[in-house]
Order: sequence, then structure tokens, then C-alpha cells
Amino acid sequence: MKITPLGAAGGEVTGSCYSVQTKNARILVDCGLFQGGKKSEALNRPPLAPNRRLDAVILTHGHLDHTGRLPLLAKMGYDGPVYGTPATLDMTGLILRDSARLQVADNDRRNRRRMRAAQPLQQPLYTPDDAEAIISRLRPVPYHQPFAVAPGIKAVWADSGHMLGSASIQLLVEEDGRTKRVVFSGDLGPRSALILREYEPFQEADLVFLESTYGGRDHRDFRETVTEFVRIVQESVKSGGKILVPTFAVGRAQLITLLLAWMFRTGKAKPFPIFLDSPMAIEATNIYMRHKEIFDDQMTKFIGDRPLRADLKTMKTTATADESRAINDVAGACLVMAGAGMCNAGRIVHHLKANLWKPGTHVLIVGYQGHGSLGRQLVDGAKEVKIFGEPVAVKAKIHTLGGFSAHAGQTDLLHWFSQIAPSKPRVVLTHGEDDQRAALAKLLQKKFRLPSVSPAMGETIEL
Repeated sequence: MKITPLGAAGGEVTGSCYSVQTKNARILVDCGLFQGGKKSEALNRPPLAPNRRLDAVILTHGHLDHTGRLPLLAKMGYDGPVYGTPATLDMTGLILRDSARLQVADNDRRNRRRMRAAQPLQQPLYTPDDAEAIISRLRPVPYHQPFAVAPGIKAVWADSGHMLGSASIQLLVEEDGRTKRVVFSGDLGPRSALILREYEPFQEADLVFLESTYGGRDHRDFRETVTEFVRIVQESVKSGGKILVPTFAVGRAQLITLLLAWMFRTGKAKPFPIFLDSPMAIEATNIYMRHKEIFDDQMTKFIGDRPLRADLKTMKTTATADESRAINDVAGACLVMAGAGMCNAGRIVHHLKANLWKPGTHVLIVGYQGHGSLGRQLVDGAKEVKIFGEPVAVKAKIHTLGGFSAHAGQTDLLHWFSQIAPSKPRVVLTHGEDDQRAALAKLLQKKFRLPSVSPAMGETIEL
């Protein structure tokens, strides 16, 4: 068996994709888009040549950096199955449709510049038709039950606690009269997170691909982060400033919405205007409410005691561009949740351009910011940024709330791995920057006496 990382390796965090090749089959585990700056985005291309055999694709979860290259498979003629949990497939459809729309819109904008410069026009990476072609291939699988995905390969999905429907996957591969077990952690969530259940570690593996996004550090304590969030909101409302929250439409938008509902229900703040300025986040929230069966007990009780809408009478969903622009005219304190989460596209960029230069503005960074992204520049303390080619002074207060991350920190990564460590697997670290992988590798050696490797993109691991 040969397994080759075709993304999220060599220090790159995004673009998660693994080619798994046996004597009898080839599958992909995830097929994600590279995100961040131009250097990362330039890597977006089909993961396999059109003439390469491919029997199936299996998904750990629906985030764009794990699903965003799926339409490229449709473009190259792939018409096989794409397996994932029911909630993952709902989210994948939503995310791919949005991505395809943005691919076309961004390409149209760039082509207008090329026309003015008398340069050749280009085609988008993929189109809505490509997205629909691959969405039609989505096939649901249950948690915990071995499922045949290709000749000689069964897969088991277990909750990873990262986003709605997310999973770690164990492959059971029959080869040369032996059963080999390969585990892909997928993205693991923190055990302290709200809404979703905690991750469920596997107990046995010959080979483990372990994510290392935060392998070198822990996040701030979740409860401390909530306390800071409450303080920032209270102070901003008192001063009458705008609060901008670059929000990943799936996961972070729902968490912030839940915290605001809790603040209003418990009297920690009087209701004030809130805008969920993301059609995608609006639909994602609807998908969440269709999958209450995978909520944790605390969330189930919270929404059972009183409907969220009863606490959120001042929240407005703004689906259209005109409604989004009208937020600029809102006087006084308000909170705006808008995508994209890394500030690299979407409506949040327009809100930042209109408000970053105002000292009364607060920007809450509540998720990972990729290298080269506008969000990363703000986190790193940039005094001036360029938005749509125009310099914008950064006078707003930038707050980084790492405790809201949907990724497990170092301690939770080690806890997840401790359950599988007694089987003495080989360990491969991916989905992390070089310093994060190196720190985690050192701890795995010290704590479990297990060496690990950190492969480059395209480097093959044989089992």
C-alpha cells in the first residue's frame, strides 16, 4: 500500500488530500482546496491526472480545505462515489456551491482587469456545473459501521468533534492475506467546544496520519475566552462601536450566535443589533438544526429550554448584497458576522475596508488565519493593509480569541493519540506548519517513545 499526501503537507496546512493506492484499488481521502495567499492558492489543480484510476473518494468533513477540489475531479471525468456522513454531505454541497460561485465571480473580476490591460482572458478553476456534477456523486455513510468503499478497502467513520458531521476515518485494508489498519485523524476538535460531541479516538492502527495544526501549543482556556468575548462585547456596545467578526460560515458563526443568545438570556448584555451577513452561514445554521441528533447534551438542553430565536430578536440575517451594504449606515453599536473567516474574500473584506481605519471599531479574530491572508496580517499587527489594491490604515482594535478555535490544541491532540498509542503505529504528521509539526513530533517521541515523519507534498509513505 502506498499513501501520498497531495496537500496539507510540507508545512502547508490547507489542501488536505491523500492518495491511497493498493494492489486492487485507489481512493482519495479528502480533496481540499489550498487557501491563504497567492502562493498557496497557486497549488490548486486536479489531484490526479485524468487517466489515473480512481475508485472512490471518502471525506473526513465538509470544510473547503478538505472538499474544495472535488469539482476538479468532475472536470476530469470522475463519476464514482464520494462518501461521507450525512451532515458532512449536506455541508459539502453548501460549501461547494458557494465556492463555485466565488470562483466564477473572482475570475470575472480578474478578467475585467485583463481586458483593460489587453491581456489574455482566463477560465475559472471550476464552475457551478462542475460543482453540481460532483455533488450528484455524494453518498451517505453511517458513523461506526465498517463500509466497503473500494475493492479490499473498508472504512469506519468516528466523530472527530471538529464540525458538524466531522470524522476521523480508519481504513481496513485487505492485502496479501493481512488486514492493515490506517487511521486518518482528520481535523480534531477541542474537547471543551460547545454544540458538538467530543472526538472518539480509535484504539488500533498500523499507521496514523495525525493533524498538527496546533501541535506546538494549546489554545487559551475556552471559559477564559468566553469571559474575554463578553467583556469586549460589553465595552464595544457601551462605546457605540462596530464589532466585526470574520466568521467561518460553518461552525464559528453558529458558536458566536449561541454565545450571543446565552449573553442575552442570562442578562450579561442587553439585546443590540446583530447581523449575520452571510447567505452561506444562514443556510449552514439551517443544516445544523436538521442534525440535532449529533449535538452534545449541553446544547440539546439549551435549545430545549427555550428556542434560540426567542433570545435573538435583534439578529437580522442579510442575504442580499444591498442588505449587506446597508449595514454601513447603521449608527451605534452592532455586531457583524461575515465571511470569509481568513478575511481573504467575501463580505467581511468590504466591512473591513469601511471600518478598519476607525479607532472605535473592534475586530474579533476567532479562527485560524493562513499565511499571506489579510486576517494573518491583522493578527501579526500590521499598521496598514491593502484591500482591493487600496491602502487602509489599521486603527481598529484587533482581538485574537484563540480559545474559539475548532481545532484541538496540543494537549487534546496528545489525548486523542494516547488512545491509539499502545498499538505502536507508525506516525505521519500532516496539516501543520513546520514548527507545529516539529513540536508535536518531539512530544510524541518523549511521551510515547514513537518516532514520526513529516512528509513533503507528494512524498509517498509505503506500508
